[in-house]
Amino acid sequence: MRLREFQAGFTYVGVLIAVTILGLALSAVGQMWSVQAKRERERELLFVGEQFRAAIVGYAATTPPGKPRYPRSLDELVEDRRGIIVRRHLRQVYPDPFTGLPDWETVLAPDGGIVAVHSRHDGLPMKIGNFPPPFAKFEDAKTYRDWVFGAPPPRTGTTAR
Repeated sequence: MRLREFQAGFTYVGVLIAVTILGLALSAVGQMWSVQAKRERERELLFVGEQFRAAIVGYAATTPPGKPRYPRSLDELVEDRRGIIVRRHLRQVYPDPFTGLPDWETVLAPDGGIVAVHSRHDGLPMKIGNFPPPFAKFEDAKTYRDWVFGAPPPRTGTTAR
């Protein structure tokens, strides 16, 4: 009977070792998934940011004489009613991939119009290099708030359309 109790102890130790190994493996998979998810959110932020940048540039380029050059709200990029025909520079006000909400912080021009947007997320970017040319300035970014998407500043000495 003593031998049987001794063998039962080995089975228990074997099960504990198996559970420990399984836990470590699941932990490693969870970390890899977390890193992959963050990279995907960064890619989505770059895509959505480019959509906002193009919309703001398009809005400014199609400004009728006497109308504000930049939108007063992000909704004006979805429905630009400044002219006879309603223009849609964006399909929708996209949500921020990191917050899940359309809660972008805006950068305002001196006249109050929106010239750029950026995320409210303070996280450290994983991507620190090899950006496409329009986003090369992001290589110096400390947080996602530093990834600012918008129209280039107006040239001095020229008049706005």
